Amino acid sequence: MNPSTQLKLLNGTEIPAVGLGVWQVEDGAQTEGAVAAALEAGYRLIDTAQGYGNEASVGKAIRESGIPREEIFLTTKFLPAKDDPFVEAEKSLERLGTDYLDLYLIHWPQGGPTWAWPGMEKVSTAGLSKGIGVSNFSAAELAELAKVSQIPAAVNQVYFSPFAYRRGLLDASNEVGLVTQAYSPLGTGEHLTDPVVGRIAEELGRTPAQVLIRWGVQKGLSVIPKSTHRERIVQNFAVFDFELDEAAVAALDALDTTNGSAEAREDKWW
Repeated sequence: MNPSTQLKLLNGTEIPAVGLGVWQVEDGAQTEGAVAAALEAGYRLIDTAQGYGNEASVGKAIRESGIPREEIFLTTKFLPAKDDPFVEAEKSLERLGTDYLDLYLIHWPQGGPTWAWPGMEKVSTAGLSKGIGVSNFSAAELAELAKVSQIPAAVNQVYFSPFAYRRGLLDASNEVGLVTQAYSPLGTGEHLTDPVVGRIAEELGRTPAQVLIRWGVQKGLSVIPKSTHRERIVQNFAVFDFELDEAAVAALDALDTTNGSAEAREDKWW
């Protein structure tokens, strides 16, 4: 099996299977450098958020790359501590220096999973974003949202890796055609030293990060590892020319600590 480098969304557009996340990347030169390195390496998905404080730097790096805007899939997220997703989307577009988003997500379900959705749908119908979706939503919250939505959520971005293999959540999303996107697929670095991951990486002649990202790709996820190091950014994208066999996938699956949870987080901060 050689999974596609693109995944089809419910709105008919495609999202790259691997992208760059810029959570906790400092605004300015660090963000600009990471995004520039990713785009040079072939990435076409860049994921930011209003809460990250680095949208302007992401936009600057995209503009300076010389790559046509329509070739780049750009995601940002509504900060639910704010009141109006539409107003905040307009501010994001201004900071990013672009006319539209490819995907706009509710960053987490603060205040409940449904209140912000009419504003998200307004963003979609006004053409400010091609797709809308959510982040950190559980299967129960996705079901609640589905009852009231006129435009279905296209993506649920969650903390997902072999160590957080949320099968219940993934199955619920797959049933309705919603793409699951994995943030922190490397466990913010802590999973890279796991002996099982290390053994598989050594057997394949790959990095532990490549093994973890490839696992997500083979599960049908969109995966957005974060790095600010050019070499690692390049390595993290080189996951489409090898395959994990059934034994490797099973060994990685067994690392799950969530018991196949349908929850999005064990530590809800909202």
